[in-house]
Amino acid sequence: MSQHDVDIAALRKEYIRGGLDESAVNADPIVQFSSWLNEAITAEVLEPTAMVLSTVSADGAPSSRVVLLKGIDDGSLRFYTNYDSRKGRELTLNPRAALLFFWPELERQVRIEGTVSRLSPETSTAYFHSRPFESQLGAASSPQSQVIPSREELDQRFAALAAANAGRTRIDRPAHWGGFALMPHTIEFWQGRASRMHDRIRFRKSEGAWVVERLAP
Repeated sequence: MSQHDVDIAALRKEYIRGGLDESAVNADPIVQFSSWLNEAITAEVLEPTAMVLSTVSADGAPSSRVVLLKGIDDGSLRFYTNYDSRKGRELTLNPRAALLFFWPELERQVRIEGTVSRLSPETSTAYFHSRPFESQLGAASSPQSQVIPSREELDQRFAALAAANAGRTRIDRPAHWGGFALMPHTIEFWQGRASRMHDRIRFRKSEGAWVVERLAP
């Protein structure tokens, strides 16, 4: 290691902001999650709705990427994507996924695992048309996750679609673009604590009810 390299193994941060006790969490983990999310938004953390979405391919290979949470409804968490993208294809083949939220400013993370289903075409269309017009063009013109020859071709596809829809404020939602809803069966709340003695409170669905458990850090 040169003198200019950072010894990442030696990096440390002491977590001192607070604790988390079983008696302090809401009996409904979705309500608890919403509370933490609201606190992250109020604290103006960077991208509070950003979450790591992990999926698994047909041959068992995992992959992860950051997407944005776009709604919480009927106990599920919603996000939108291109169904033909890698994540879209993997969720269609294996409708199970994991989500991870990390809010370092609050020394908190939330891990969520569950089953995934597609939202209705009507719901996907309503959200698609709520997006800025340029975002609609981007979603429709990008063959997400596919190999493309150059950035120029991508820009040309966008420009051609924009020209074809000049004067409009929205375009038709592509059939390959829409939403997913993840219905959790496990939700874990993690609060950083001093000396790496972190608090981990897990909600686990069992026979239709939530079981609350403390996990060792």
